[in-house]
Amino acid sequence: MLHQKEEAMKITTKQITTTAVLLAICIVSQFFKNTSVYITGPVINACLILAVLSVGIPCGIILSVITPVTSFFITGSPIIGAIPAIMPCIMAGNALLVLGVGLVTKKCKGNGGLIAGMAAGSVVKALFMGIVISLILIPNLLPAPMEAKMAVFQTTFSVTQLVTSLIGSVYAFILWIPLKKVVK
Repeated sequence: MLHQKEEAMKITTKQITTTAVLLAICIVSQFFKNTSVYITGPVINACLILAVLSVGIPCGIILSVITPVTSFFITGSPIIGAIPAIMPCIMAGNALLVLGVGLVTKKCKGNGGLIAGMAAGSVVKALFMGIVISLILIPNLLPAPMEAKMAVFQTTFSVTQLVTSLIGSVYAFILWIPLKKVVK
């Protein structure tokens, strides 16, 4: 029994390689974040979804945790610098997207299940981030000099998260059509 658990918890070379390639794509896209979150956000969300579909939930969660850190180092987000508690909330939001896609697609097979998983994951991610970051952290912890941008920050961590997750879902769906033949 213990041997079976150890086997189930092993991460394969394929999983490491695929996760690394998807992380590289995320990092490259993060250099465009200051251009528009509507470029970077969908690419990262698509990579999170493709990680789940191609190599599993654990690898999707690994990307969920790493990508906000790399984004902060690349772009130096002033809001995360001002409120560091936002970083783990972004990680959790990403993980909720991953779990939504992974769990729903396991229960509901086919394209319908995939679409339902992507929609559910996107909505749960946006709701979590909207409530925790936009309604709790930002109003209570935003430094006074940044208060003029409060509405922008709140929109970024709520509505924008839903939009970029849904766009990323469309990208992932389109890419998954040919990729699933190669991956499986």
